[in-house]
Parts: sequence; C-alpha cells; structure tokens
Amino acid sequence: MSVATVNVVETFTSLQGESTFAGRPCFFIRLAGCNLRCRYCDSTYAYEGGRDRAVADLAAEFTASGVSLAEITGGEPLLQAACPDLALALREAGAEVLVETNGSLDIGAIPAGVVAVMDIKCPGSGASGSVDWANIGRLRPDDQVKFVIGDRADFDWACGLVRAHGLDSRCRAVLFSPVAPQLAPATLGAWLLETKLPVQLQVQLHKLIGMK
Repeated sequence: MSVATVNVVETFTSLQGESTFAGRPCFFIRLAGCNLRCRYCDSTYAYEGGRDRAVADLAAEFTASGVSLAEITGGEPLLQAACPDLALALREAGAEVLVETNGSLDIGAIPAGVVAVMDIKCPGSGASGSVDWANIGRLRPDDQVKFVIGDRADFDWACGLVRAHGLDSRCRAVLFSPVAPQLAPATLGAWLLETKLPVQLQVQLHKLIGMK
C-alpha cells in the first residue's frame, strides 16, 4: 500500500494573517511548486525545492502544535495530487482547514468541509490570464475569494467582477488586499467606501506585527 506524500517547503505555527480567520493561531504547511509568477509574490522561495513528507506525519505535527486551525498554502498546493489527502487527514485530526489557492486550478478537488481561499488574479499581477473562471461556479458557502489590488485599474476590474458574478452571495467573504508598499491600505479603504460594495479590506496582519 502506497503512502500519500506531498513536497513541503516548510511548516510553522504563527498567527493567521489573512482571510476572515486573521488573528487566530494557525499551523501552516507550505507546499513546493507554483505554476504562476505574480509580480508581487512574497514566497518565491516556494517555487521549487522542498522535501517529501508523509501526509500522516504532517497531520501528527499539526496535532502536536496544539492549535485548531491549519492552512495548506504554497506555492500552489493544488499542483500536488495528494493535497486533498492532506486536507482530509488534517480534518480527521480535528483541524479547521484552509487551502489557499491561486485560482488557476480546479477548486473542486478541495474536499467538502475544507475552506478554499481563492485568489482571482488582477491584471497588475501579470497572471490574470491564468484564472479558471469555472471556479466561480464551484465556490461553496464557506469559501472565500481574494483580490490583490495594485492600483485603481486593478480595483475597478475587481469591482466589475464582484458585481457581474454576485461574488458576495456565492461565498462567505470577498477580500480586497493591497499590494504593499505599492498601494496604501487607507487608499484602498477609501475606494471601498466610494463603491459601498459588500467586500472586506484585508491587510497582511502577520507582516504588520512582524511575524512570519
């Protein structure tokens, strides 16, 4: 019988810095490999490298961390065939599980009961052509959608998509996050007040307080 493995760059416990779970202690598993090269990427070290780890061992490491929230991130975790197995193993170990994905691959692979935090790449990322638009129809009530905003053009583009697809009614939260230091959070906040769209300003809390 084969043992399910994933290629892992790092594991660590920190405060969750993004999504509606921001501020909660979280066990992170960062998987290696990414199919995109976004201009603002802050985890380029995850493009390659890593080492194979058994899914069962990672679930045990989560349990030993003593926290109740786990996130699988990358890179792009859905590139790895055993990512759904890892998510299920973490759930079976008692975790609330998030999978942070760049939106270019089928989120239908993410098991029920696991929260997808899905990017929709804006034009300023250089990767907006990668979006799998069918994923909008795959969103579930507990999933979350994130737009990383670099400038007013990105903002207007994202607002148009929120309106056109009724994104706020398809999932738990729509998050707008500024590219730092390119766009000040206060500027993005002012734009959101102008539009009055039911979306949420997100800042990278872990970076603001100097944590990983």
